[in-house]
Amino acid sequence: MKPKTKMIFTAIICLTVVSLLPLSANTLYVSAANGKNTNSGAKDQPLKDIDKAIGVAQPGDTINVAGGVYSGVFDIGFIDCNKSVQLYGSFSPDFSVRDINKYPSLFQPSNESGARSRKALFLFSGDVDKLIVDGFVFDMGMRNAYHDKDGKPNGVETGMLLLPPQKITGQVATVTEPCVAIPSASKGGDIVIRNNVFINSASFGLQAGLRKGSLKVLNNVFIANRMAAVEIYGTCPSTGGPKTLSLCGDVEIAYNTVLFSWSRTKELMDMGYGIRVMTKLKYDIHHNIIGGNVLAGVDHTRFNKNEWLKMDNNIFFANKAADLEYSPASNTKLNLRVSQFGDLELTSCTGNKDTIPKTLAIDKAYLEGLLNSSYKEQADYNPDSPANQFREAMGLNKQGKLTSSVTMFANRYPWKKAVELFGNVAGFGAQTFK
Repeated sequence: MKPKTKMIFTAIICLTVVSLLPLSANTLYVSAANGKNTNSGAKDQPLKDIDKAIGVAQPGDTINVAGGVYSGVFDIGFIDCNKSVQLYGSFSPDFSVRDINKYPSLFQPSNESGARSRKALFLFSGDVDKLIVDGFVFDMGMRNAYHDKDGKPNGVETGMLLLPPQKITGQVATVTEPCVAIPSASKGGDIVIRNNVFINSASFGLQAGLRKGSLKVLNNVFIANRMAAVEIYGTCPSTGGPKTLSLCGDVEIAYNTVLFSWSRTKELMDMGYGIRVMTKLKYDIHHNIIGGNVLAGVDHTRFNKNEWLKMDNNIFFANKAADLEYSPASNTKLNLRVSQFGDLELTSCTGNKDTIPKTLAIDKAYLEGLLNSSYKEQADYNPDSPANQFREAMGLNKQGKLTSSVTMFANRYPWKKAVELFGNVAGFGAQTFK
């Protein structure tokens, strides 16, 4: 080969190698205080809204969000993300450091936004492979409707949550959607949800369908969410005939603080779980603090395989019905405490504790209200009343009056106090924000 020909051939090889390398991802910056949506998104020209940054981002891009209050462009009250990005929140104004205590990136729509949209705060409706959500406070507490005086214990910020169509004059009805949702139609992939606060949701803190891959829920605070704090279920098709389960992927739920999950309704009888073990997934649940949930800390009643569940080194306390609700067979439901975990036939179930961590910065008025929460019904029926005698004479059914009351139900928890729960207990629950 002549020298000139050799040089050309080498250049072609180099060009081919370079063309196969992945393009470097961009980083966009967002600041509610200093940004404009006409800016470029560079660090010195940040955008104003998170959804604007998502709109201009390419899959794989990073979006860094400064501290501030966000609610979507035009205060629409939700964000629908249709691409896989890496979202990092709680940066200082100059983006030099992150601190969720000093510079929280708070996604907090107003009650009025419920008249314009009734969707999850964050919906990831497109590609989710390599998705990261890290360092945000997702608070529905201002979007919900609460009673002004009913179901309000001393020292608690609001009265009871009102479910639609209930509302008091001047309010928009509560939006019963999750804080963060990944729908069943998602193709799945490897997802990380880390260092966030999910608070005051009227229907799940995090609800996700996983068709394949892994979902890591790490170092978050879940507090005062209705139905369940975390519900993740497999969505891949089953093969092998009836009553078989395909394994779709893996879920790790670790170092989270999960408190005060509320029931479906004010009767306090249905739902109200910290973590739900759904089907078609392997779960590794470890080093969490799980307390004060209305029904159970962990729900394992969906008949997912025991060999697909590890539950180690968690702290449980003050879960009203059980630490674990468990169904070993159909038509069987057991309410178990930590002391009974040794008889479970799981892949691993060791090191769990039943203790109240003294250093946990819980709102004591809220905890006391939940521990004393109760629901009452009273029937007022007099078959011999003049009104019922008249109805009987006219061939009408006799009537009575049923009144109900509840001392507390899904009341709003102060988001600033929720942020204080990071780093309370060494080695368990949400650790110091990084």
